Amino acid sequence: MLSRTADHLYWLARCTERAENMARLLDASYQMSMVPQPLAVQNETWRAILALNSQEEAFAQAYDAVNAENVLRFTVVDAANPSSIYSCLRAARENAHAVRGTLTAEVWETVNATWIELRQQDVDQILARGVSEFFDWVKLRSALTRGVTFGTMLRDDALHFIRLGGLLERGDNTARILDMQYHILRNGDEGASDFYRWGALLRSLSAFQVYRKVYRDAITPARVAELLILRKDLPRSLHSCADGIARMLPLIANSASAETQRKAGLLHAKLHFARIDDVLAGGLHEFLTDFMDCIYEIGAGISHDFLLPA
Repeated sequence: MLSRTADHLYWLARCTERAENMARLLDASYQMSMVPQPLAVQNETWRAILALNSQEEAFAQAYDAVNAENVLRFTVVDAANPSSIYSCLRAARENAHAVRGTLTAEVWETVNATWIELRQQDVDQILARGVSEFFDWVKLRSALTRGVTFGTMLRDDALHFIRLGGLLERGDNTARILDMQYHILRNGDEGASDFYRWGALLRSLSAFQVYRKVYRDAITPARVAELLILRKDLPRSLHSCADGIARMLPLIANSASAETQRKAGLLHAKLHFARIDDVLAGGLHEFLTDFMDCIYEIGAGISHDFLLPA
């Protein structure tokens, strides 16, 4: 496969997944903001979202204050922000358009329809009726794109690059969401509001019902971390993403990719044999930071081995 084609397919998946994960992160924060709390605490949560994505400086250039409405505008519809949902879905559509001949008609039509529907939505209307409905729409469109991709495309290199891009982005964003929310929540007061916050975090990663099925008990920080990090059978867990990356890379391997495969294998082994007690004892933030660093190195390796030069 040509590097240019692989590059477009890889970033089509990453941009689509990034839009969905931004929606999940914002939805979790929005749901938690509904719990009674001081305004300063709410604003710190929104500030944490900017810090998590290294967007404080770009935000400060466009907005005067950090609050829910400004952060939502910046991360949802600001075309000047390359990580906003609007920019990600636009980039996904542009990448899909560049490789229309490689994609099936169903995949192209789904991606294109998503972009058309997004352009017809008004940000003031979105904010007025509640952003959760919009976030559900973003998650649904991402799921439709993913489903039609797996349901119609040939199991060849094109699908492998799409799958690889989605897994890298998903693993990175799950780690970011968990890192931010865990440290906000772990010191929360026990009670109904604390349960509501933990539930919102799990729902943001489509893991609430799974948690109930696996543990059948009260929601605890350690079990939330274990589920989202170590459960291989949870699609959005770090272990599941690392497992998928390690399996995809040999399918597209070339003479230059051995080191990238080795790093992916090491990351997978670390998660496969880890125990949550050891993870928490060594520091969850440190563990998640190390995971994100590994994902970054693997992504850089993929770009070097297979894709267009930066």
